[in-house]
Amino acid sequence: MQPAEDRLPDLATPECTRTTRQVHPSAPGDRPPTDVAAAFAVALHMHQPLIPAGGPDLATAAVVSNLRHMIENPAIPDAHNAAAFLDCYGRMGEIVPRLVAEGLEPRVMLDYSGCLLHGLIQMGRGDVIDRLRPLATDPRYIPCVEWLGTAWGHAVAPSTPPQDFRLHVRAWRLHYGSIFGPEALARVRGFSPPEMALPNHPDVCYEFVRTLRECGYDWVLVQEHTVEADDGGPVRDPHLPHRLAARNSNGEEASIVALVKTRGSDTKLVGQMQPYYEAKGLARATLDGRSIPRLVSQIADGENGGVMMNEFVPKFEQVMREAARPGAHVPPTTGSEYLAHVTAAGVSQADFPVLRPLFHHRIRDRLNGRGPDALADALASIKEADPTFHVEGGSWTNDRSWVAGYAGVLGPMRAASAAFAQHIAGQGVPASDPRHRAALFHLLCAQTSCFRYWGEGTWADYGRELCRRAILAANGAD
Repeated sequence: MQPAEDRLPDLATPECTRTTRQVHPSAPGDRPPTDVAAAFAVALHMHQPLIPAGGPDLATAAVVSNLRHMIENPAIPDAHNAAAFLDCYGRMGEIVPRLVAEGLEPRVMLDYSGCLLHGLIQMGRGDVIDRLRPLATDPRYIPCVEWLGTAWGHAVAPSTPPQDFRLHVRAWRLHYGSIFGPEALARVRGFSPPEMALPNHPDVCYEFVRTLRECGYDWVLVQEHTVEADDGGPVRDPHLPHRLAARNSNGEEASIVALVKTRGSDTKLVGQMQPYYEAKGLARATLDGRSIPRLVSQIADGENGGVMMNEFVPKFEQVMREAARPGAHVPPTTGSEYLAHVTAAGVSQADFPVLRPLFHHRIRDRLNGRGPDALADALASIKEADPTFHVEGGSWTNDRSWVAGYAGVLGPMRAASAAFAQHIAGQGVPASDPRHRAALFHLLCAQTSCFRYWGEGTWADYGRELCRRAILAANGAD
């Protein structure tokens, strides 16, 4: 029997948690439309994986937060940053109230993985959660902070089986709601994909978008170079709201509003508040004959690297003291309140420019809804004509594949997914059953991107061990 701390809290649910929309008026929506030239939105991504490192033997070690492993093993690489990471995870709980007390209107979006939240609680650091709680529940700070949904185990959507990614999305929502309450969950309207990874396989992307919509999300953040215009060209104005449309091999289509994250992913962009300075150089745009402000969106690790640890806070406060004052012409905002402003200006989502995942225009020209077999033939034909073509998806970096070179980890992940599908989901094992919970916990943990990012070595071993435990639990082995 695996140690009790390996067991997933009762997070599984047969249906996605869909909640009633709650809107809180805030900048720029409470200002006259012509007073706002452009706005900027910054998001902080926080994540620590769960790893089988709570003991000397990999095969029996408890699954613990990597953060806890760093604290308990100060000689391992990067362990000296553990205390700084802990502070970064909770510090917005002091920064936002401090700025509000000054009469300012700060804005920030927060993306916390389920792995991180689980690990903090497991290691007895509920104090970090308590620092964050007012940002999710206190009416004084709710307009200032938008919490973004994500995948519980930080799984990359392009190479995670769609049915498993759906489990990640469900588990995160239920976990977040169990910590901060159903009203806080009702305010989670935007989705932040782990690694900014967007599927571009038509069937996988369709399921990705359908999952987000059915789980109650209104919009998703996408990386500029992972999408294309509806005609196959580049994104013409990334500072406008768009509609991400996905069509599967059977011709079914699903869509969701998309905000485009521009440029590459460098923590300095957020650490030095570059979105504010970029927004200052933008003018209003016309969409469907109506004038709206443009939006500059960025996300970065909220704790990783010297810039975010040391430079971000003073720069964030400096910019907020300059831009977050009532009447500012280039105010900070969040994704949902920006979209509320656009709606209030009379622009319908149907009028948003359409985006599609990279290469979809070429696939669509060859397919036109003729089924999975025809899709496979079309993909092979395009690949033969153009070796650079792929359907591995895109992410924050366009020079990294989350598939190529990772067969040693992806193979076990697929085996764990198949075991869960066959022996748990396929046999109707209830979510409350310890076998279901243990198998789900290890499956979700195993699919985190960290076990691929570092290639072969210790991290790949962690991933394979979690897959082994998921398969054993699914098969009913102790």
